[in-house]
Amino acid sequence: MRAPDGIKACLQRKGPLFQDHYRRPSSFIQWKERASKVSKDPERISVTNPANGKQLCTVDAASSEEVEWAVSHAQATFDSGIWSKASSIHRSSVLSRLADSLQQYIPDMARIDTLQTGRPIREMNAQMARLPDWLSYYAALLRTNQGFVAPTQGKLLNYIQRVPLGVVAQITPFNHPLFIAIKKIAPALAAGNSVIVKPSELTPISLLEFANLTREAGLPDGVLTILPGYGHTTGKQLASHPLVRKVDITAGTQTGRALGAIVGSNLAAFTAELGGKAPILIFDDADVIAAVNGVAFAAFVASGQTCISGTRIIIHENIYESFMMAFLEKVESITQRMGDPMDERCSMGSVISPRHLDRIDDMVALRQSGTILTGGKRMMGKSSLNDFDFSCGSFYPPTVISDVDVNHELWQEEIFGPVVVVKKFSTESEGVGLANASKYGLGAGVWTQDLSRAHRVAADIDAGLIWVNTHHRNDPSSPWGGMKESGIGRENGIEALEAYSQSKSIIVNVASPDECRHTDDWFSGEQKRYG
Repeated sequence: MRAPDGIKACLQRKGPLFQDHYRRPSSFIQWKERASKVSKDPERISVTNPANGKQLCTVDAASSEEVEWAVSHAQATFDSGIWSKASSIHRSSVLSRLADSLQQYIPDMARIDTLQTGRPIREMNAQMARLPDWLSYYAALLRTNQGFVAPTQGKLLNYIQRVPLGVVAQITPFNHPLFIAIKKIAPALAAGNSVIVKPSELTPISLLEFANLTREAGLPDGVLTILPGYGHTTGKQLASHPLVRKVDITAGTQTGRALGAIVGSNLAAFTAELGGKAPILIFDDADVIAAVNGVAFAAFVASGQTCISGTRIIIHENIYESFMMAFLEKVESITQRMGDPMDERCSMGSVISPRHLDRIDDMVALRQSGTILTGGKRMMGKSSLNDFDFSCGSFYPPTVISDVDVNHELWQEEIFGPVVVVKKFSTESEGVGLANASKYGLGAGVWTQDLSRAHRVAADIDAGLIWVNTHHRNDPSSPWGGMKESGIGRENGIEALEAYSQSKSIIVNVASPDECRHTDDWFSGEQKRYG
């Protein structure tokens, strides 16, 4: 039965895309039929719009049997060499076509991700416009990246190739459903791997639609497989499979630890972008208005549901009052412009689910210290922007809390919502100390006009990403990853391509046969070179 508020109805589009029910891969169904296996009806995942609580569509959840089939199918495809041994030029051409194809569907993909995440359409339009860049970057890298010849002794030619790992598994989160997936998929495909992705069960639609585009671009069957399912079943089975040679996740630190232990037992590679609690240091020479705008973006884009969200705002005492006055005015303007995420004027959307809303609400209500300056309670009633009913969805306002003890939960733990804590500092060393007073080290921000201080403080903060006078800037060429408990490994750039491949060293003796007979007879009794 067709859902009354299904994805087709929401997008007002006809044709094969945007289904109200997403079924198992046709190749899996055909395999079942050929094997004469009895197929049980799969469990269905209901995908809901968190802004209004209405069902968008249903998706078949992958069974244990389907996971096993997907890995075996991916391995067989890898072994066939149709993609793993294809030339770099061919893989580059396919990725370039895929980038062009995705470009045509940016508006539709943006609407899908707004519907399934509750994030404003304005945010998703801006984010989706960048996605083809990742595919184009790795397509270009395949045509320009070069191997090298190692400097060896004697008449030897030692050249090094990069070869793919095999079957790789990726587990992606709900907050940037297609963006984070493509950040992982692009280098994995470029390297020649067979890729299996388990999207968040809350937001699988855009990735399923993207998979259709890959086939049109010429990617062979079995090279990219999307397996909707739950982390504790599908994700765990993928991570523990002995044929999977790398697992790449974006998740919480607790999940990363658990999966990392499983992956390590298989001696497989592991990349993990985990939790964050980004500090933003604002010095007294910063442009206050620019800093206010930058901090508001850092804190409240995606309703604060990003691992590099600016959640600890550390302000020099000389400008604390003027900054806070302007910042609270900005926060109030964001709150007043919240409403239907599909409205281009909407400033901030919902959080991902009622369960997540409850967690944010409880962390703020049960805090051990701190004074709420604005926000602090879930939103009810109607939007002043467009009369949208907040009570039907999972909305929480931008919230600012002062005087939180650095040892307490709101300072130390990732809230993953639009909640920030603010604190004063007086000296540079005190500010850096507060910035580093966290077990996380993914992102951080520094606002100052002093060039020397900017470099000095950026060097002293323990984080993998430091922004100076900006925040959340991202590019496919720029390495992305954390320190401390924020993860292991890096996304983006040449590092990611190399992380999805392995070196193969080939040593060729180029000496003549006569010379080899004289120099390479180790057991002649004469002193010879060893190694």
